Amino acid sequence: MVIKKIFNNNAILAKDSEKNEIVVMGRGIGFKKNVGDKLDENLIEKTFILKQKDASEKFKLLLEDIPTEHVSLCYDIIEYAKNILGVELNDYIYVTLTDHISYTLKLFDEGLNRPNPLIWEIKKFYSKEFEIGLKALEFIESETEKKLPEDEACNIALHLINAQVNKKGNNVKDIAKQAKMIQDILNIVKYTYNIELDEKSLNYERFVTHLRFFFQRLNKEEKIENEDDFLLKQIKVKYKKAYECMLKIQTYLNKDLSDEEQLYLTIHIQRVTHR
Repeated sequence: MVIKKIFNNNAILAKDSEKNEIVVMGRGIGFKKNVGDKLDENLIEKTFILKQKDASEKFKLLLEDIPTEHVSLCYDIIEYAKNILGVELNDYIYVTLTDHISYTLKLFDEGLNRPNPLIWEIKKFYSKEFEIGLKALEFIESETEKKLPEDEACNIALHLINAQVNKKGNNVKDIAKQAKMIQDILNIVKYTYNIELDEKSLNYERFVTHLRFFFQRLNKEEKIENEDDFLLKQIKVKYKKAYECMLKIQTYLNKDLSDEEQLYLTIHIQRVTHR
């Protein structure tokens, strides 16, 4: 391999024998080297082969602005996630997650924290991705000695959810169908209460996000054990109109929902209709 560009002493852009561009990292791999020099492949520790051209270009720009140790750290997190999830991840994860974690560490140094309002949904419906997020926090603390809050595990989980490809329900046709169904459900809520929903509100964002995860889970035919029968009975009485609205949604879906699904939908309806 021949060096095409040197980002710093520990990261370079190389070209292999088939003229493919590859980002490689390793301690001192670019030290006292010049463009056109032959790469010492014994120094390679991490290799990035991004097949999507746009993702590759953005990743190269990222390397010019972000500390190499952050890039290396995110590489380890992504590789760990791939092994645990056993699915293909979109190349953009190397751009989006790396940029996110680097910026989060910068904010942490400034004493700033960004709470994630979706942590409830993520922990409940994407527990595997959330657990990976928690493990990522351990990686980050081990490398940087910075203990990030649990909300950050949720942020990392969201990046992993968005990056998963070749999963059932992740094609254009199904996404369009889900978007229509979400809109239909929002209309059921609006007409039941005869109100316009505040689309800029946090509760609206939570409700829509819950519905997206809800449909993805239905597509994967995942079932949740009924654990909250007692809570549902209380909610039926306390939020009677929201519960009745949920039943209309269940009829629209033509599907018997678990007690837990009914509970969460009812609570979201109550929140989104009460400002």
